[in-house]
Amino acid sequence: MKVLSLFDGMSCGQIALNKAGIKYEAYYASEIDKYAIQVTQYNYPKTIQMGDIVKWGTWNIPWNEIDLIIAGSPCQGFSFAGKQLNFDDPRSRLFFVFVDILNHVKKANPNVKFLLENVKMKKEYENVITECLGINPVIINSSLVSAQNRVRLYWTNIGDIQQPIDKKIYLKDIIENGVVDRDKSFCVDANYWKGGNLTSYFEKHRRQLVFNDKEENCVSIFADKSQCILSTIYKENAKSMIQRKKRGLVVLHTSERGRPLTPDGTIRDDVSGIVVRGYEVRPDGKTCALTTVLKDNYITENYIIRKLTPIECERLQNVPDDFTSAVSSTQRYKMLGNGWTVDVIKHIFEQGLIESTIG
Repeated sequence: MKVLSLFDGMSCGQIALNKAGIKYEAYYASEIDKYAIQVTQYNYPKTIQMGDIVKWGTWNIPWNEIDLIIAGSPCQGFSFAGKQLNFDDPRSRLFFVFVDILNHVKKANPNVKFLLENVKMKKEYENVITECLGINPVIINSSLVSAQNRVRLYWTNIGDIQQPIDKKIYLKDIIENGVVDRDKSFCVDANYWKGGNLTSYFEKHRRQLVFNDKEENCVSIFADKSQCILSTIYKENAKSMIQRKKRGLVVLHTSERGRPLTPDGTIRDDVSGIVVRGYEVRPDGKTCALTTVLKDNYITENYIIRKLTPIECERLQNVPDDFTSAVSSTQRYKMLGNGWTVDVIKHIFEQGLIESTIG
């Protein structure tokens, strides 16, 4: 079997093929991000890199021998988290290049299988894609096979795709240390490298956070499988406490000094002289200061609040530990946020590609 992967990224399609035990004799990849290419070539050095998808007419590929085309066309124009420019976004408009390539291969091989992935979007734009491909999408939430809520649309002619069996993998199962306040992580996106804050986490329900006890005496957090039910937890003789608020944890700094924020939301630490940013969460309306003492971490008297590590993000996407370690952490976060949940793709492949394998 020969595979053509468009918008290949770090080659999650190749990971899925290997995990499913599906053999292939050639894997052609179209990708322009140099870091994603670096990761792919580090793990799969036999990958044949073709370059920019818009130059596909110049590619030297045996088009009549392509058995499978896979693609995750750019989603920025469709995402509800973005500006929703849809097909007016030049990145999302690349979907039509995918269609041109698919139709070109179909002329040479009418039996070619294909898979297209994208985010959940407005129905009118989903219908455009459906009309172009002549097949309805399947909606699958990655939470069935991973510790992450990640709802995606999959258009494919590989087979009659059923929902994956719930593997019952929870966020607490994949973190390297610390505790969490929910069963499943918020969806990790390409901007996760910027880190999270309490506003994005508790109010916007984005940018998953992990809570660590500075003294490594992890607190107990109780949650059922349907909704997070957090007990109020007080730590005796400590100046910090965690209490239930909305759907998650709130860390309160109960310094007797009650240092006020400046108009721009910052505060000068009396000891270090460092200007830090505070976060207002006190039930009585007073300011509670959270001090940023480590990059991307918040620290209170007894707790460190951090973002997920690159390895934890790999686990959310069913990617092997340290698969992306050939590049910087920033680039690892970006490509993992842009990537596929591997076991969803594996599940789809297993629905109709097993018979297509070669020895």
